[in-house]
Amino acid sequence: MAEILSMPKLGFDMAEGTLVRWVIQEGQVVTRGKVIAEIETDKATVEVECGLEGTVLVHLAKEGDIIPVKTPISVIGKPGEKVDYKALGIEAPGGEAAPAAPAVQAAVETPAPAAPAAQAAAPAVETPADVDPALPGGVRASPLARKLAAERGLDLRKVKASGPGGRIVRSDVLAYKEPAAPAVPAPAVPAPAAPAASQAAPAAPAPVFAAREDVRIPVSRLRSAISRRMTEAKQQIPHFYVTHEYKLEALMALRKQVNSMLPEADKVSVNDFIVKAAALTLREFPNLNASIDLPKGEIVQHGHVNVGIAVAVEQGLLTVVCRDADLKSLRQIGSEIRTLANKARDGKVRPEDIEGSTFSISNLGMFDVEHFVAIINPPEAAILAVGSGKEVPVVENGAINVGMRMKATISVDHRVSDGAEAARFMQRLALYIEEPLRLML
Repeated sequence: MAEILSMPKLGFDMAEGTLVRWVIQEGQVVTRGKVIAEIETDKATVEVECGLEGTVLVHLAKEGDIIPVKTPISVIGKPGEKVDYKALGIEAPGGEAAPAAPAVQAAVETPAPAAPAAQAAAPAVETPADVDPALPGGVRASPLARKLAAERGLDLRKVKASGPGGRIVRSDVLAYKEPAAPAVPAPAVPAPAAPAASQAAPAAPAPVFAAREDVRIPVSRLRSAISRRMTEAKQQIPHFYVTHEYKLEALMALRKQVNSMLPEADKVSVNDFIVKAAALTLREFPNLNASIDLPKGEIVQHGHVNVGIAVAVEQGLLTVVCRDADLKSLRQIGSEIRTLANKARDGKVRPEDIEGSTFSISNLGMFDVEHFVAIINPPEAAILAVGSGKEVPVVENGAINVGMRMKATISVDHRVSDGAEAARFMQRLALYIEEPLRLML
């Protein structure tokens, strides 16, 4: 008998998601674990694996639909099987109460204030979810493509579509280049007569800067999620901060030696050393590899050390997770973080790539940032903010020398830990950063 595939819950606070693309089309075979669709959540565009096996009989939702969690989106069964919608307890696509895309139907039934009267009177079901009726002839485009075009002030009618059904996707917007304006020859202007010797040449006019117009950019789902979560974190978590300065000479020397023996694609970064060092230190400080469960009145010290690494993406910030970082080699950590970061920037992460971190690291050293503090990523108890390594004057044995130094600051939830424990953590972290051979053992 046919089975229903529903919109999955891809995060503990996810309420709905946008169906960006069907990877497996109607009539095609799907197996368990195979990616069937791409769903845009508040955090990222996630590849969703199918938990069923068989042939896709019918899709109940269209690309571009905004769908609540647990709403049926597809029916999977045997090849040629007729779908018994009544037996499945769902309406056929196009039915008055079809559950596939309630949010989209509601949005189409309410005319936009600026829309002409003729458009408001048009039947809602005649406009596909990814077509903008405000544009002549309509334009088929994914939600991500629309957001990106809006941010760039780009008319989607100029973009060549490469997606299914003539649909504009994110890569089309990124690939678009404005055609060069044809060169217009300047009219010949006779040279002015030379000024008399007694007449001073006029000064060159000062450049005139015109005031720029305001630009309104729609807030993306990811930006909204960051805003909500960080506001809650600052309001509900009592943060305190501890900063420590680390000697980097030995780490930089070891990194240079290690990278000389590795191919270009496998070279390790300073951040890889820091992730490994923090993971090993967390073994000794389980109270900082923790979260607080207020309803039960418990502090949960996690058995696994899953380090979240903040990655800058087009719409904001994502945290990818290096699981069991304390058990992996530097080379494994480096390879895994590079792969996850690339997936995050390409919008191809899966739920397990961005969920389940127990401690986070935010590194702005590559931007020449000396020192900053980070906001704790709930429900974690701490986050480490890492600055850049710099050559600075240092005093050693009464003499001024040049040394390589790096500052890092840990933000800690005061409900879980206190300043003395955070200070000991930072001191212990120095043992691994300043004696990096310990990371190789």
